[in-house]
Amino acid sequence: MTTETLAKPATDKPTTHRWHSPGMRKKKHPGHYISRAGAILVGLVFFFPFLWMLATSLKPTSEIFSTGASFLASRVEWSNYVTAWTAIPFGRVIINSFLVAIAGAALTTVVSLLSAYAFARMQFKHRDKLFLVFLGTLVLPQEVLVIPLYIMMNKLELVNSPTALIVPFAFGAFGAFLIRQFLLSLPEEFEEAARIDGAGSIRILWSVILPLVRAPLAVVAVFSFIDYWSSFLWPLIVINDVSQATIPLGLSMFSGERGTDWGPLMAAATLAVLPSLLVVILLQRQLVKGVSMGGFGGR
Repeated sequence: MTTETLAKPATDKPTTHRWHSPGMRKKKHPGHYISRAGAILVGLVFFFPFLWMLATSLKPTSEIFSTGASFLASRVEWSNYVTAWTAIPFGRVIINSFLVAIAGAALTTVVSLLSAYAFARMQFKHRDKLFLVFLGTLVLPQEVLVIPLYIMMNKLELVNSPTALIVPFAFGAFGAFLIRQFLLSLPEEFEEAARIDGAGSIRILWSVILPLVRAPLAVVAVFSFIDYWSSFLWPLIVINDVSQATIPLGLSMFSGERGTDWGPLMAAATLAVLPSLLVVILLQRQLVKGVSMGGFGGR
């Protein structure tokens, strides 16, 4: 056998791969563009109220209810934002809302993780039946709960305090359900290996489970933050001091006996929406991943 024979390739077929050829790219189905256009249209429909609120916040009061709907006014009224900040203790209201929303989201996330781990991994009598009862609390409207909760907070002397805003709704079933569904989709071999190495339940939860459930935890944290940030009925009942008011209560202060000051109200509402909107944008990828992995998993 000569060196020429050794150098000759084993086959004369061309080595060009199909996926490297620019002319062989897969054409997208027309339904792809239709679904994308539909998603953009739905997004614009949901984003339109925010745009209208932003435009209204920059209009003079005399032009807000003028005939003919228009985004543009004769002049930009930046004074609405100054009035929104000075007419009420807006800075204090923002700080109160941040403290309540962050503390409430953190407590809700911790409680949801512990509840989900107990219902998904621990074995105790009537576990599944208790979880169904726990899950049934999701159908109870908030209006049904405010009276017994207020009586309980009053007996504990927690009325008109941030604790009354944070604690009662931190023990919901939504976060526990979402994380439990994700835990049920995980193989138990990870935990069994940790137990063989001598790890207890707390160590397994902290070192094994927690790194795997970051996406569902992000979903629970964001949803809880938005719920606490936008809650109106419960703070209206349990808070009587202006210094303890949150954003929804602060916005209600723009309406009085003389009517509603719509320009500053829209300016204050725009400022109030920005924090929750920023949180959703920053954690958008984690939200999509958490919902897709946690909400439809399990067995």
